[in-house]
Amino acid sequence: MPASGSHRAATLTQGDRPVLLLDGASMWFRSFFGVPSSITAPDGRPVNALRGFIDNIAALVGTHRPGRLVVCLDLDWRPQWRVDRIPSYKAHRVEEALPAGTPDVEEVPDDLTPQVDMIMAMLDAFGIATAGAPGYEADDVLGTLAAAEKQDPVVVVSGDRDLLQLVRDEPVPVRVFYIGRGLAKAVLFGPAEVAETYHVPVDRAGPAYAELALLRGDPSDGLPGVAGIGEKTAATLLAQHGSLESIIRAAADPSSSVPTAQRKKLLAASDYIVAAEPVVRVALDAPVTLSGDSDALPLAAADPARVVALAEEFGVQSSIARLQKALDKLPS
Repeated sequence: MPASGSHRAATLTQGDRPVLLLDGASMWFRSFFGVPSSITAPDGRPVNALRGFIDNIAALVGTHRPGRLVVCLDLDWRPQWRVDRIPSYKAHRVEEALPAGTPDVEEVPDDLTPQVDMIMAMLDAFGIATAGAPGYEADDVLGTLAAAEKQDPVVVVSGDRDLLQLVRDEPVPVRVFYIGRGLAKAVLFGPAEVAETYHVPVDRAGPAYAELALLRGDPSDGLPGVAGIGEKTAATLLAQHGSLESIIRAAADPSSSVPTAQRKKLLAASDYIVAAEPVVRVALDAPVTLSGDSDALPLAAADPARVVALAEEFGVQSSIARLQKALDKLPS
């Protein structure tokens, strides 16, 4: 990632108010680990993830001034169709010591699970839209909503670099606000920033980033990549040949410019490449459904009495006040 902590100038040039698509799990995991566990509700329950999540939404609203906002959910964090292709996919994240035949369950800190329910209750009371798709991950929900947008600029907020494959300029700008190093050091990526940072072709920076990830692998997702092809080599191949498809064709041609050692590695991994490509690429056609009728960002709570009651129960009145203050600064 870039060394600078400043926000990069990947500008949005179309429309007045962007659509803000939030990677829910990515954000509340980071809030859980980034906010002290000493933050508790009046009854002693931890609310650090809840408080951090609400505070981060307030900050994002203030920064990006969206007209629409959706919190995207993992309805299946490890889809079987991905595991069928790459059995190691996220296998190291599966909770152990479960009875045989139990569906895969992701290891989640005990104090976080109940806070996810708190977050969902607060989002519902406030009228902030959520979205999910059965059998798909949040990445796929984010990708589908971003790909479907034809009216307003899109800002995808996530700490997952996989989402960098979504950046584009047309038909509307799609940018990724990468929060992997925290919101204060977040970086706004467009095609130019992805190309500059990862040395992939700028004219297809999003798809090329996915191909880079496929070739180099991703241990955090259990993707081994092509043995002997690291990020630098993968970027060089993409710069020279333009796309994964062209790289594969060149590898199969003994007269191509691909060095013999690299050709052998790529050809030996041909089955893996075919299997991994749909695993690495974010789905753009997931059957996404919204929690309500609209993704419009409410300027005030849909159910004020319930928001007040929940805020008092969880002890997050100050966070709700910060969110409302950010909303009050938006045009009606």
